[in-house]
Amino acid sequence: MDDGSSPRRRLAAVACLGLLPWTVVLLDGEASFVFGFGLVNTNPPTLVNLYDYLFVYTGGLPGRLQAWPAGVDLYVGALASAVGGLLSVEDPRLTGGLLVCAGLSHGHVAYGLYRVYGASPATVLPVGALASVAVAWWFYWPLVQERGLRPV
Repeated sequence: MDDGSSPRRRLAAVACLGLLPWTVVLLDGEASFVFGFGLVNTNPPTLVNLYDYLFVYTGGLPGRLQAWPAGVDLYVGALASAVGGLLSVEDPRLTGGLLVCAGLSHGHVAYGLYRVYGASPATVLPVGALASVAVAWWFYWPLVQERGLRPV
Protein backbone atom coordinates (compact mmCIF):
# COMPACT_ATOMS: atom_id res chain seq x y z
CA MET A 1 0.00 0.00 0.00
CA ASP A 2 1.49 3.29 -1.08
CA ASP A 3 0.02 6.25 0.78
CA GLY A 4 2.11 8.68 -1.24
CA SER A 5 4.31 9.39 1.76
CA SER A 6 7.97 9.57 0.84
CA PRO A 7 10.65 10.11 3.49
CA ARG A 8 10.97 13.74 2.32
CA ARG A 9 7.23 14.36 2.70
CA ARG A 10 7.20 12.78 6.14
CA LEU A 11 10.19 14.88 7.18
CA ALA A 12 8.52 18.03 5.83
CA ALA A 13 5.34 17.25 7.79
CA VAL A 14 7.28 16.66 11.01
CA ALA A 15 9.39 19.79 10.46
CA CYS A 16 6.25 21.89 9.90
CA LEU A 17 5.02 20.86 13.35
CA GLY A 18 7.92 22.85 14.79
CA LEU A 19 6.59 26.00 13.13
CA LEU A 20 3.09 25.70 14.57
CA PRO A 21 2.14 27.12 17.94
CA TRP A 22 1.66 24.10 20.16
CA THR A 23 -0.82 25.80 22.46
CA VAL A 24 -2.70 29.05 21.86
CA VAL A 25 -4.38 30.99 24.68
CA LEU A 26 -6.85 33.72 23.68
CA LEU A 27 -7.95 36.00 26.51
CA ASP A 28 -9.51 39.48 26.42
CA GLY A 29 -8.42 40.23 22.86
CA GLU A 30 -4.85 39.14 23.57
CA ALA A 31 -3.06 35.97 22.59
CA SER A 32 -0.23 33.87 23.94
CA PHE A 33 1.44 31.27 21.76
CA VAL A 34 3.46 28.39 23.19
CA PHE A 35 5.97 27.26 20.54
CA GLY A 36 8.70 24.68 20.82
CA PHE A 37 11.28 27.46 20.98
CA GLY A 38 9.52 29.81 23.37
CA LEU A 39 6.49 31.77 24.48
CA VAL A 40 5.14 34.65 22.38
CA ASN A 41 2.72 37.19 23.87
CA THR A 42 0.90 39.84 21.88
CA ASN A 43 0.40 42.49 24.57
CA PRO A 44 3.05 43.66 25.00
CA PRO A 45 4.73 41.94 22.07
CA THR A 46 7.37 39.74 23.67
CA LEU A 47 9.27 36.55 23.01
CA VAL A 48 10.68 34.54 25.87
CA ASN A 49 12.81 31.64 24.70
CA LEU A 50 12.40 28.26 26.36
CA TYR A 51 15.77 28.37 28.13
CA ASP A 52 15.11 31.76 29.73
CA TYR A 53 11.60 30.72 30.68
CA LEU A 54 12.82 27.56 32.40
CA PHE A 55 15.99 28.83 34.07
CA VAL A 56 15.77 32.62 34.38
CA TYR A 57 12.16 33.72 34.85
CA THR A 58 10.67 30.68 36.55
CA GLY A 59 11.92 29.13 39.76
CA GLY A 60 9.74 26.06 40.19
CA LEU A 61 7.47 25.13 37.33
CA PRO A 62 4.04 23.64 37.96
CA GLY A 63 3.46 20.19 36.45
CA ARG A 64 1.45 21.54 33.53
CA LEU A 65 4.47 23.52 32.35
CA GLN A 66 7.04 20.80 33.01
CA ALA A 67 5.40 18.89 30.19
CA TRP A 68 6.38 21.65 27.75
CA PRO A 69 10.15 20.91 27.68
CA ALA A 70 9.41 17.18 27.73
CA GLY A 71 7.24 17.67 24.64
CA VAL A 72 10.05 19.60 22.98
CA ASP A 73 12.45 16.72 23.64
CA LEU A 74 9.97 14.21 22.23
CA TYR A 75 9.43 16.35 19.15
CA VAL A 76 13.19 16.73 18.56
CA GLY A 77 13.50 12.94 18.79
CA ALA A 78 10.74 12.50 16.21
CA LEU A 79 12.42 15.05 13.94
CA ALA A 80 15.75 13.23 14.22
CA SER A 81 14.04 9.93 13.46
CA ALA A 82 12.31 11.46 10.43
CA VAL A 83 15.71 12.68 9.19
CA GLY A 84 16.79 9.05 9.46
CA GLY A 85 14.12 8.29 6.86
CA LEU A 86 16.26 10.08 4.28
CA LEU A 87 18.98 7.54 5.07
CA SER A 88 16.53 4.61 5.05
CA VAL A 89 17.05 3.95 8.75
CA GLU A 90 13.79 5.38 10.10
CA ASP A 91 11.55 3.14 12.17
CA PRO A 92 7.96 4.38 11.70
CA ARG A 93 7.00 2.99 15.12
CA LEU A 94 9.58 5.22 16.78
CA THR A 95 8.79 8.39 14.85
CA GLY A 96 5.03 7.95 15.11
CA GLY A 97 5.24 6.99 18.77
CA LEU A 98 7.36 10.02 19.61
CA LEU A 99 4.89 12.27 17.78
CA VAL A 100 1.96 10.81 19.71
CA CYS A 101 3.81 11.21 23.01
CA ALA A 102 4.75 14.80 22.09
CA GLY A 103 1.08 15.43 21.28
CA LEU A 104 0.01 14.01 24.64
CA SER A 105 2.59 16.19 26.36
CA HIS A 106 1.33 19.31 24.59
CA GLY A 107 -2.21 18.26 25.40
CA HIS A 108 -1.23 18.18 29.08
CA VAL A 109 0.12 21.74 28.81
CA ALA A 110 -3.08 22.92 27.08
CA TYR A 111 -5.29 21.21 29.66
CA GLY A 112 -3.28 22.72 32.50
CA LEU A 113 -3.65 26.18 30.98
CA TYR A 114 -7.36 25.55 30.48
CA ARG A 115 -7.71 24.69 34.17
CA VAL A 116 -5.94 27.94 35.10
CA TYR A 117 -7.99 30.11 32.74
CA GLY A 118 -11.15 27.99 32.67
CA ALA A 119 -13.17 30.30 34.94
CA SER A 120 -12.39 33.32 32.77
CA PRO A 121 -13.57 33.78 29.18
CA ALA A 122 -10.38 32.28 27.77
CA THR A 123 -9.99 29.94 24.85
CA VAL A 124 -7.17 27.40 24.96
CA LEU A 125 -6.41 25.64 21.68
CA PRO A 126 -4.11 22.58 21.65
CA VAL A 127 -3.00 23.18 18.05
CA GLY A 128 0.32 21.33 18.26
CA ALA A 129 -1.12 18.42 20.20
CA LEU A 130 -3.76 17.77 17.57
CA ALA A 131 -1.36 18.35 14.68
CA SER A 132 1.26 15.97 16.13
CA VAL A 133 -1.25 13.16 16.52
CA ALA A 134 -2.67 13.87 13.05
CA VAL A 135 0.78 13.65 11.42
CA ALA A 136 1.48 10.40 13.28
CA TRP A 137 -1.84 8.96 12.14
CA TRP A 138 -1.69 10.20 8.54
CA PHE A 139 1.95 9.49 7.71
CA TYR A 140 3.13 6.80 10.12
CA TRP A 141 0.18 4.59 11.01
CA PRO A 142 -0.16 3.29 7.40
CA LEU A 143 3.56 2.37 7.44
CA VAL A 144 3.16 0.54 10.73
CA GLN A 145 0.19 -1.42 9.33
CA GLU A 146 1.85 -2.09 5.98
CA ARG A 147 4.97 -3.54 7.53
CA GLY A 148 3.01 -5.73 9.89
CA LEU A 149 4.30 -3.91 12.93
CA ARG A 150 0.96 -3.56 14.64
CA PRO A 151 1.16 -2.70 18.31
CA VAL A 152 -0.05 -5.37 20.67
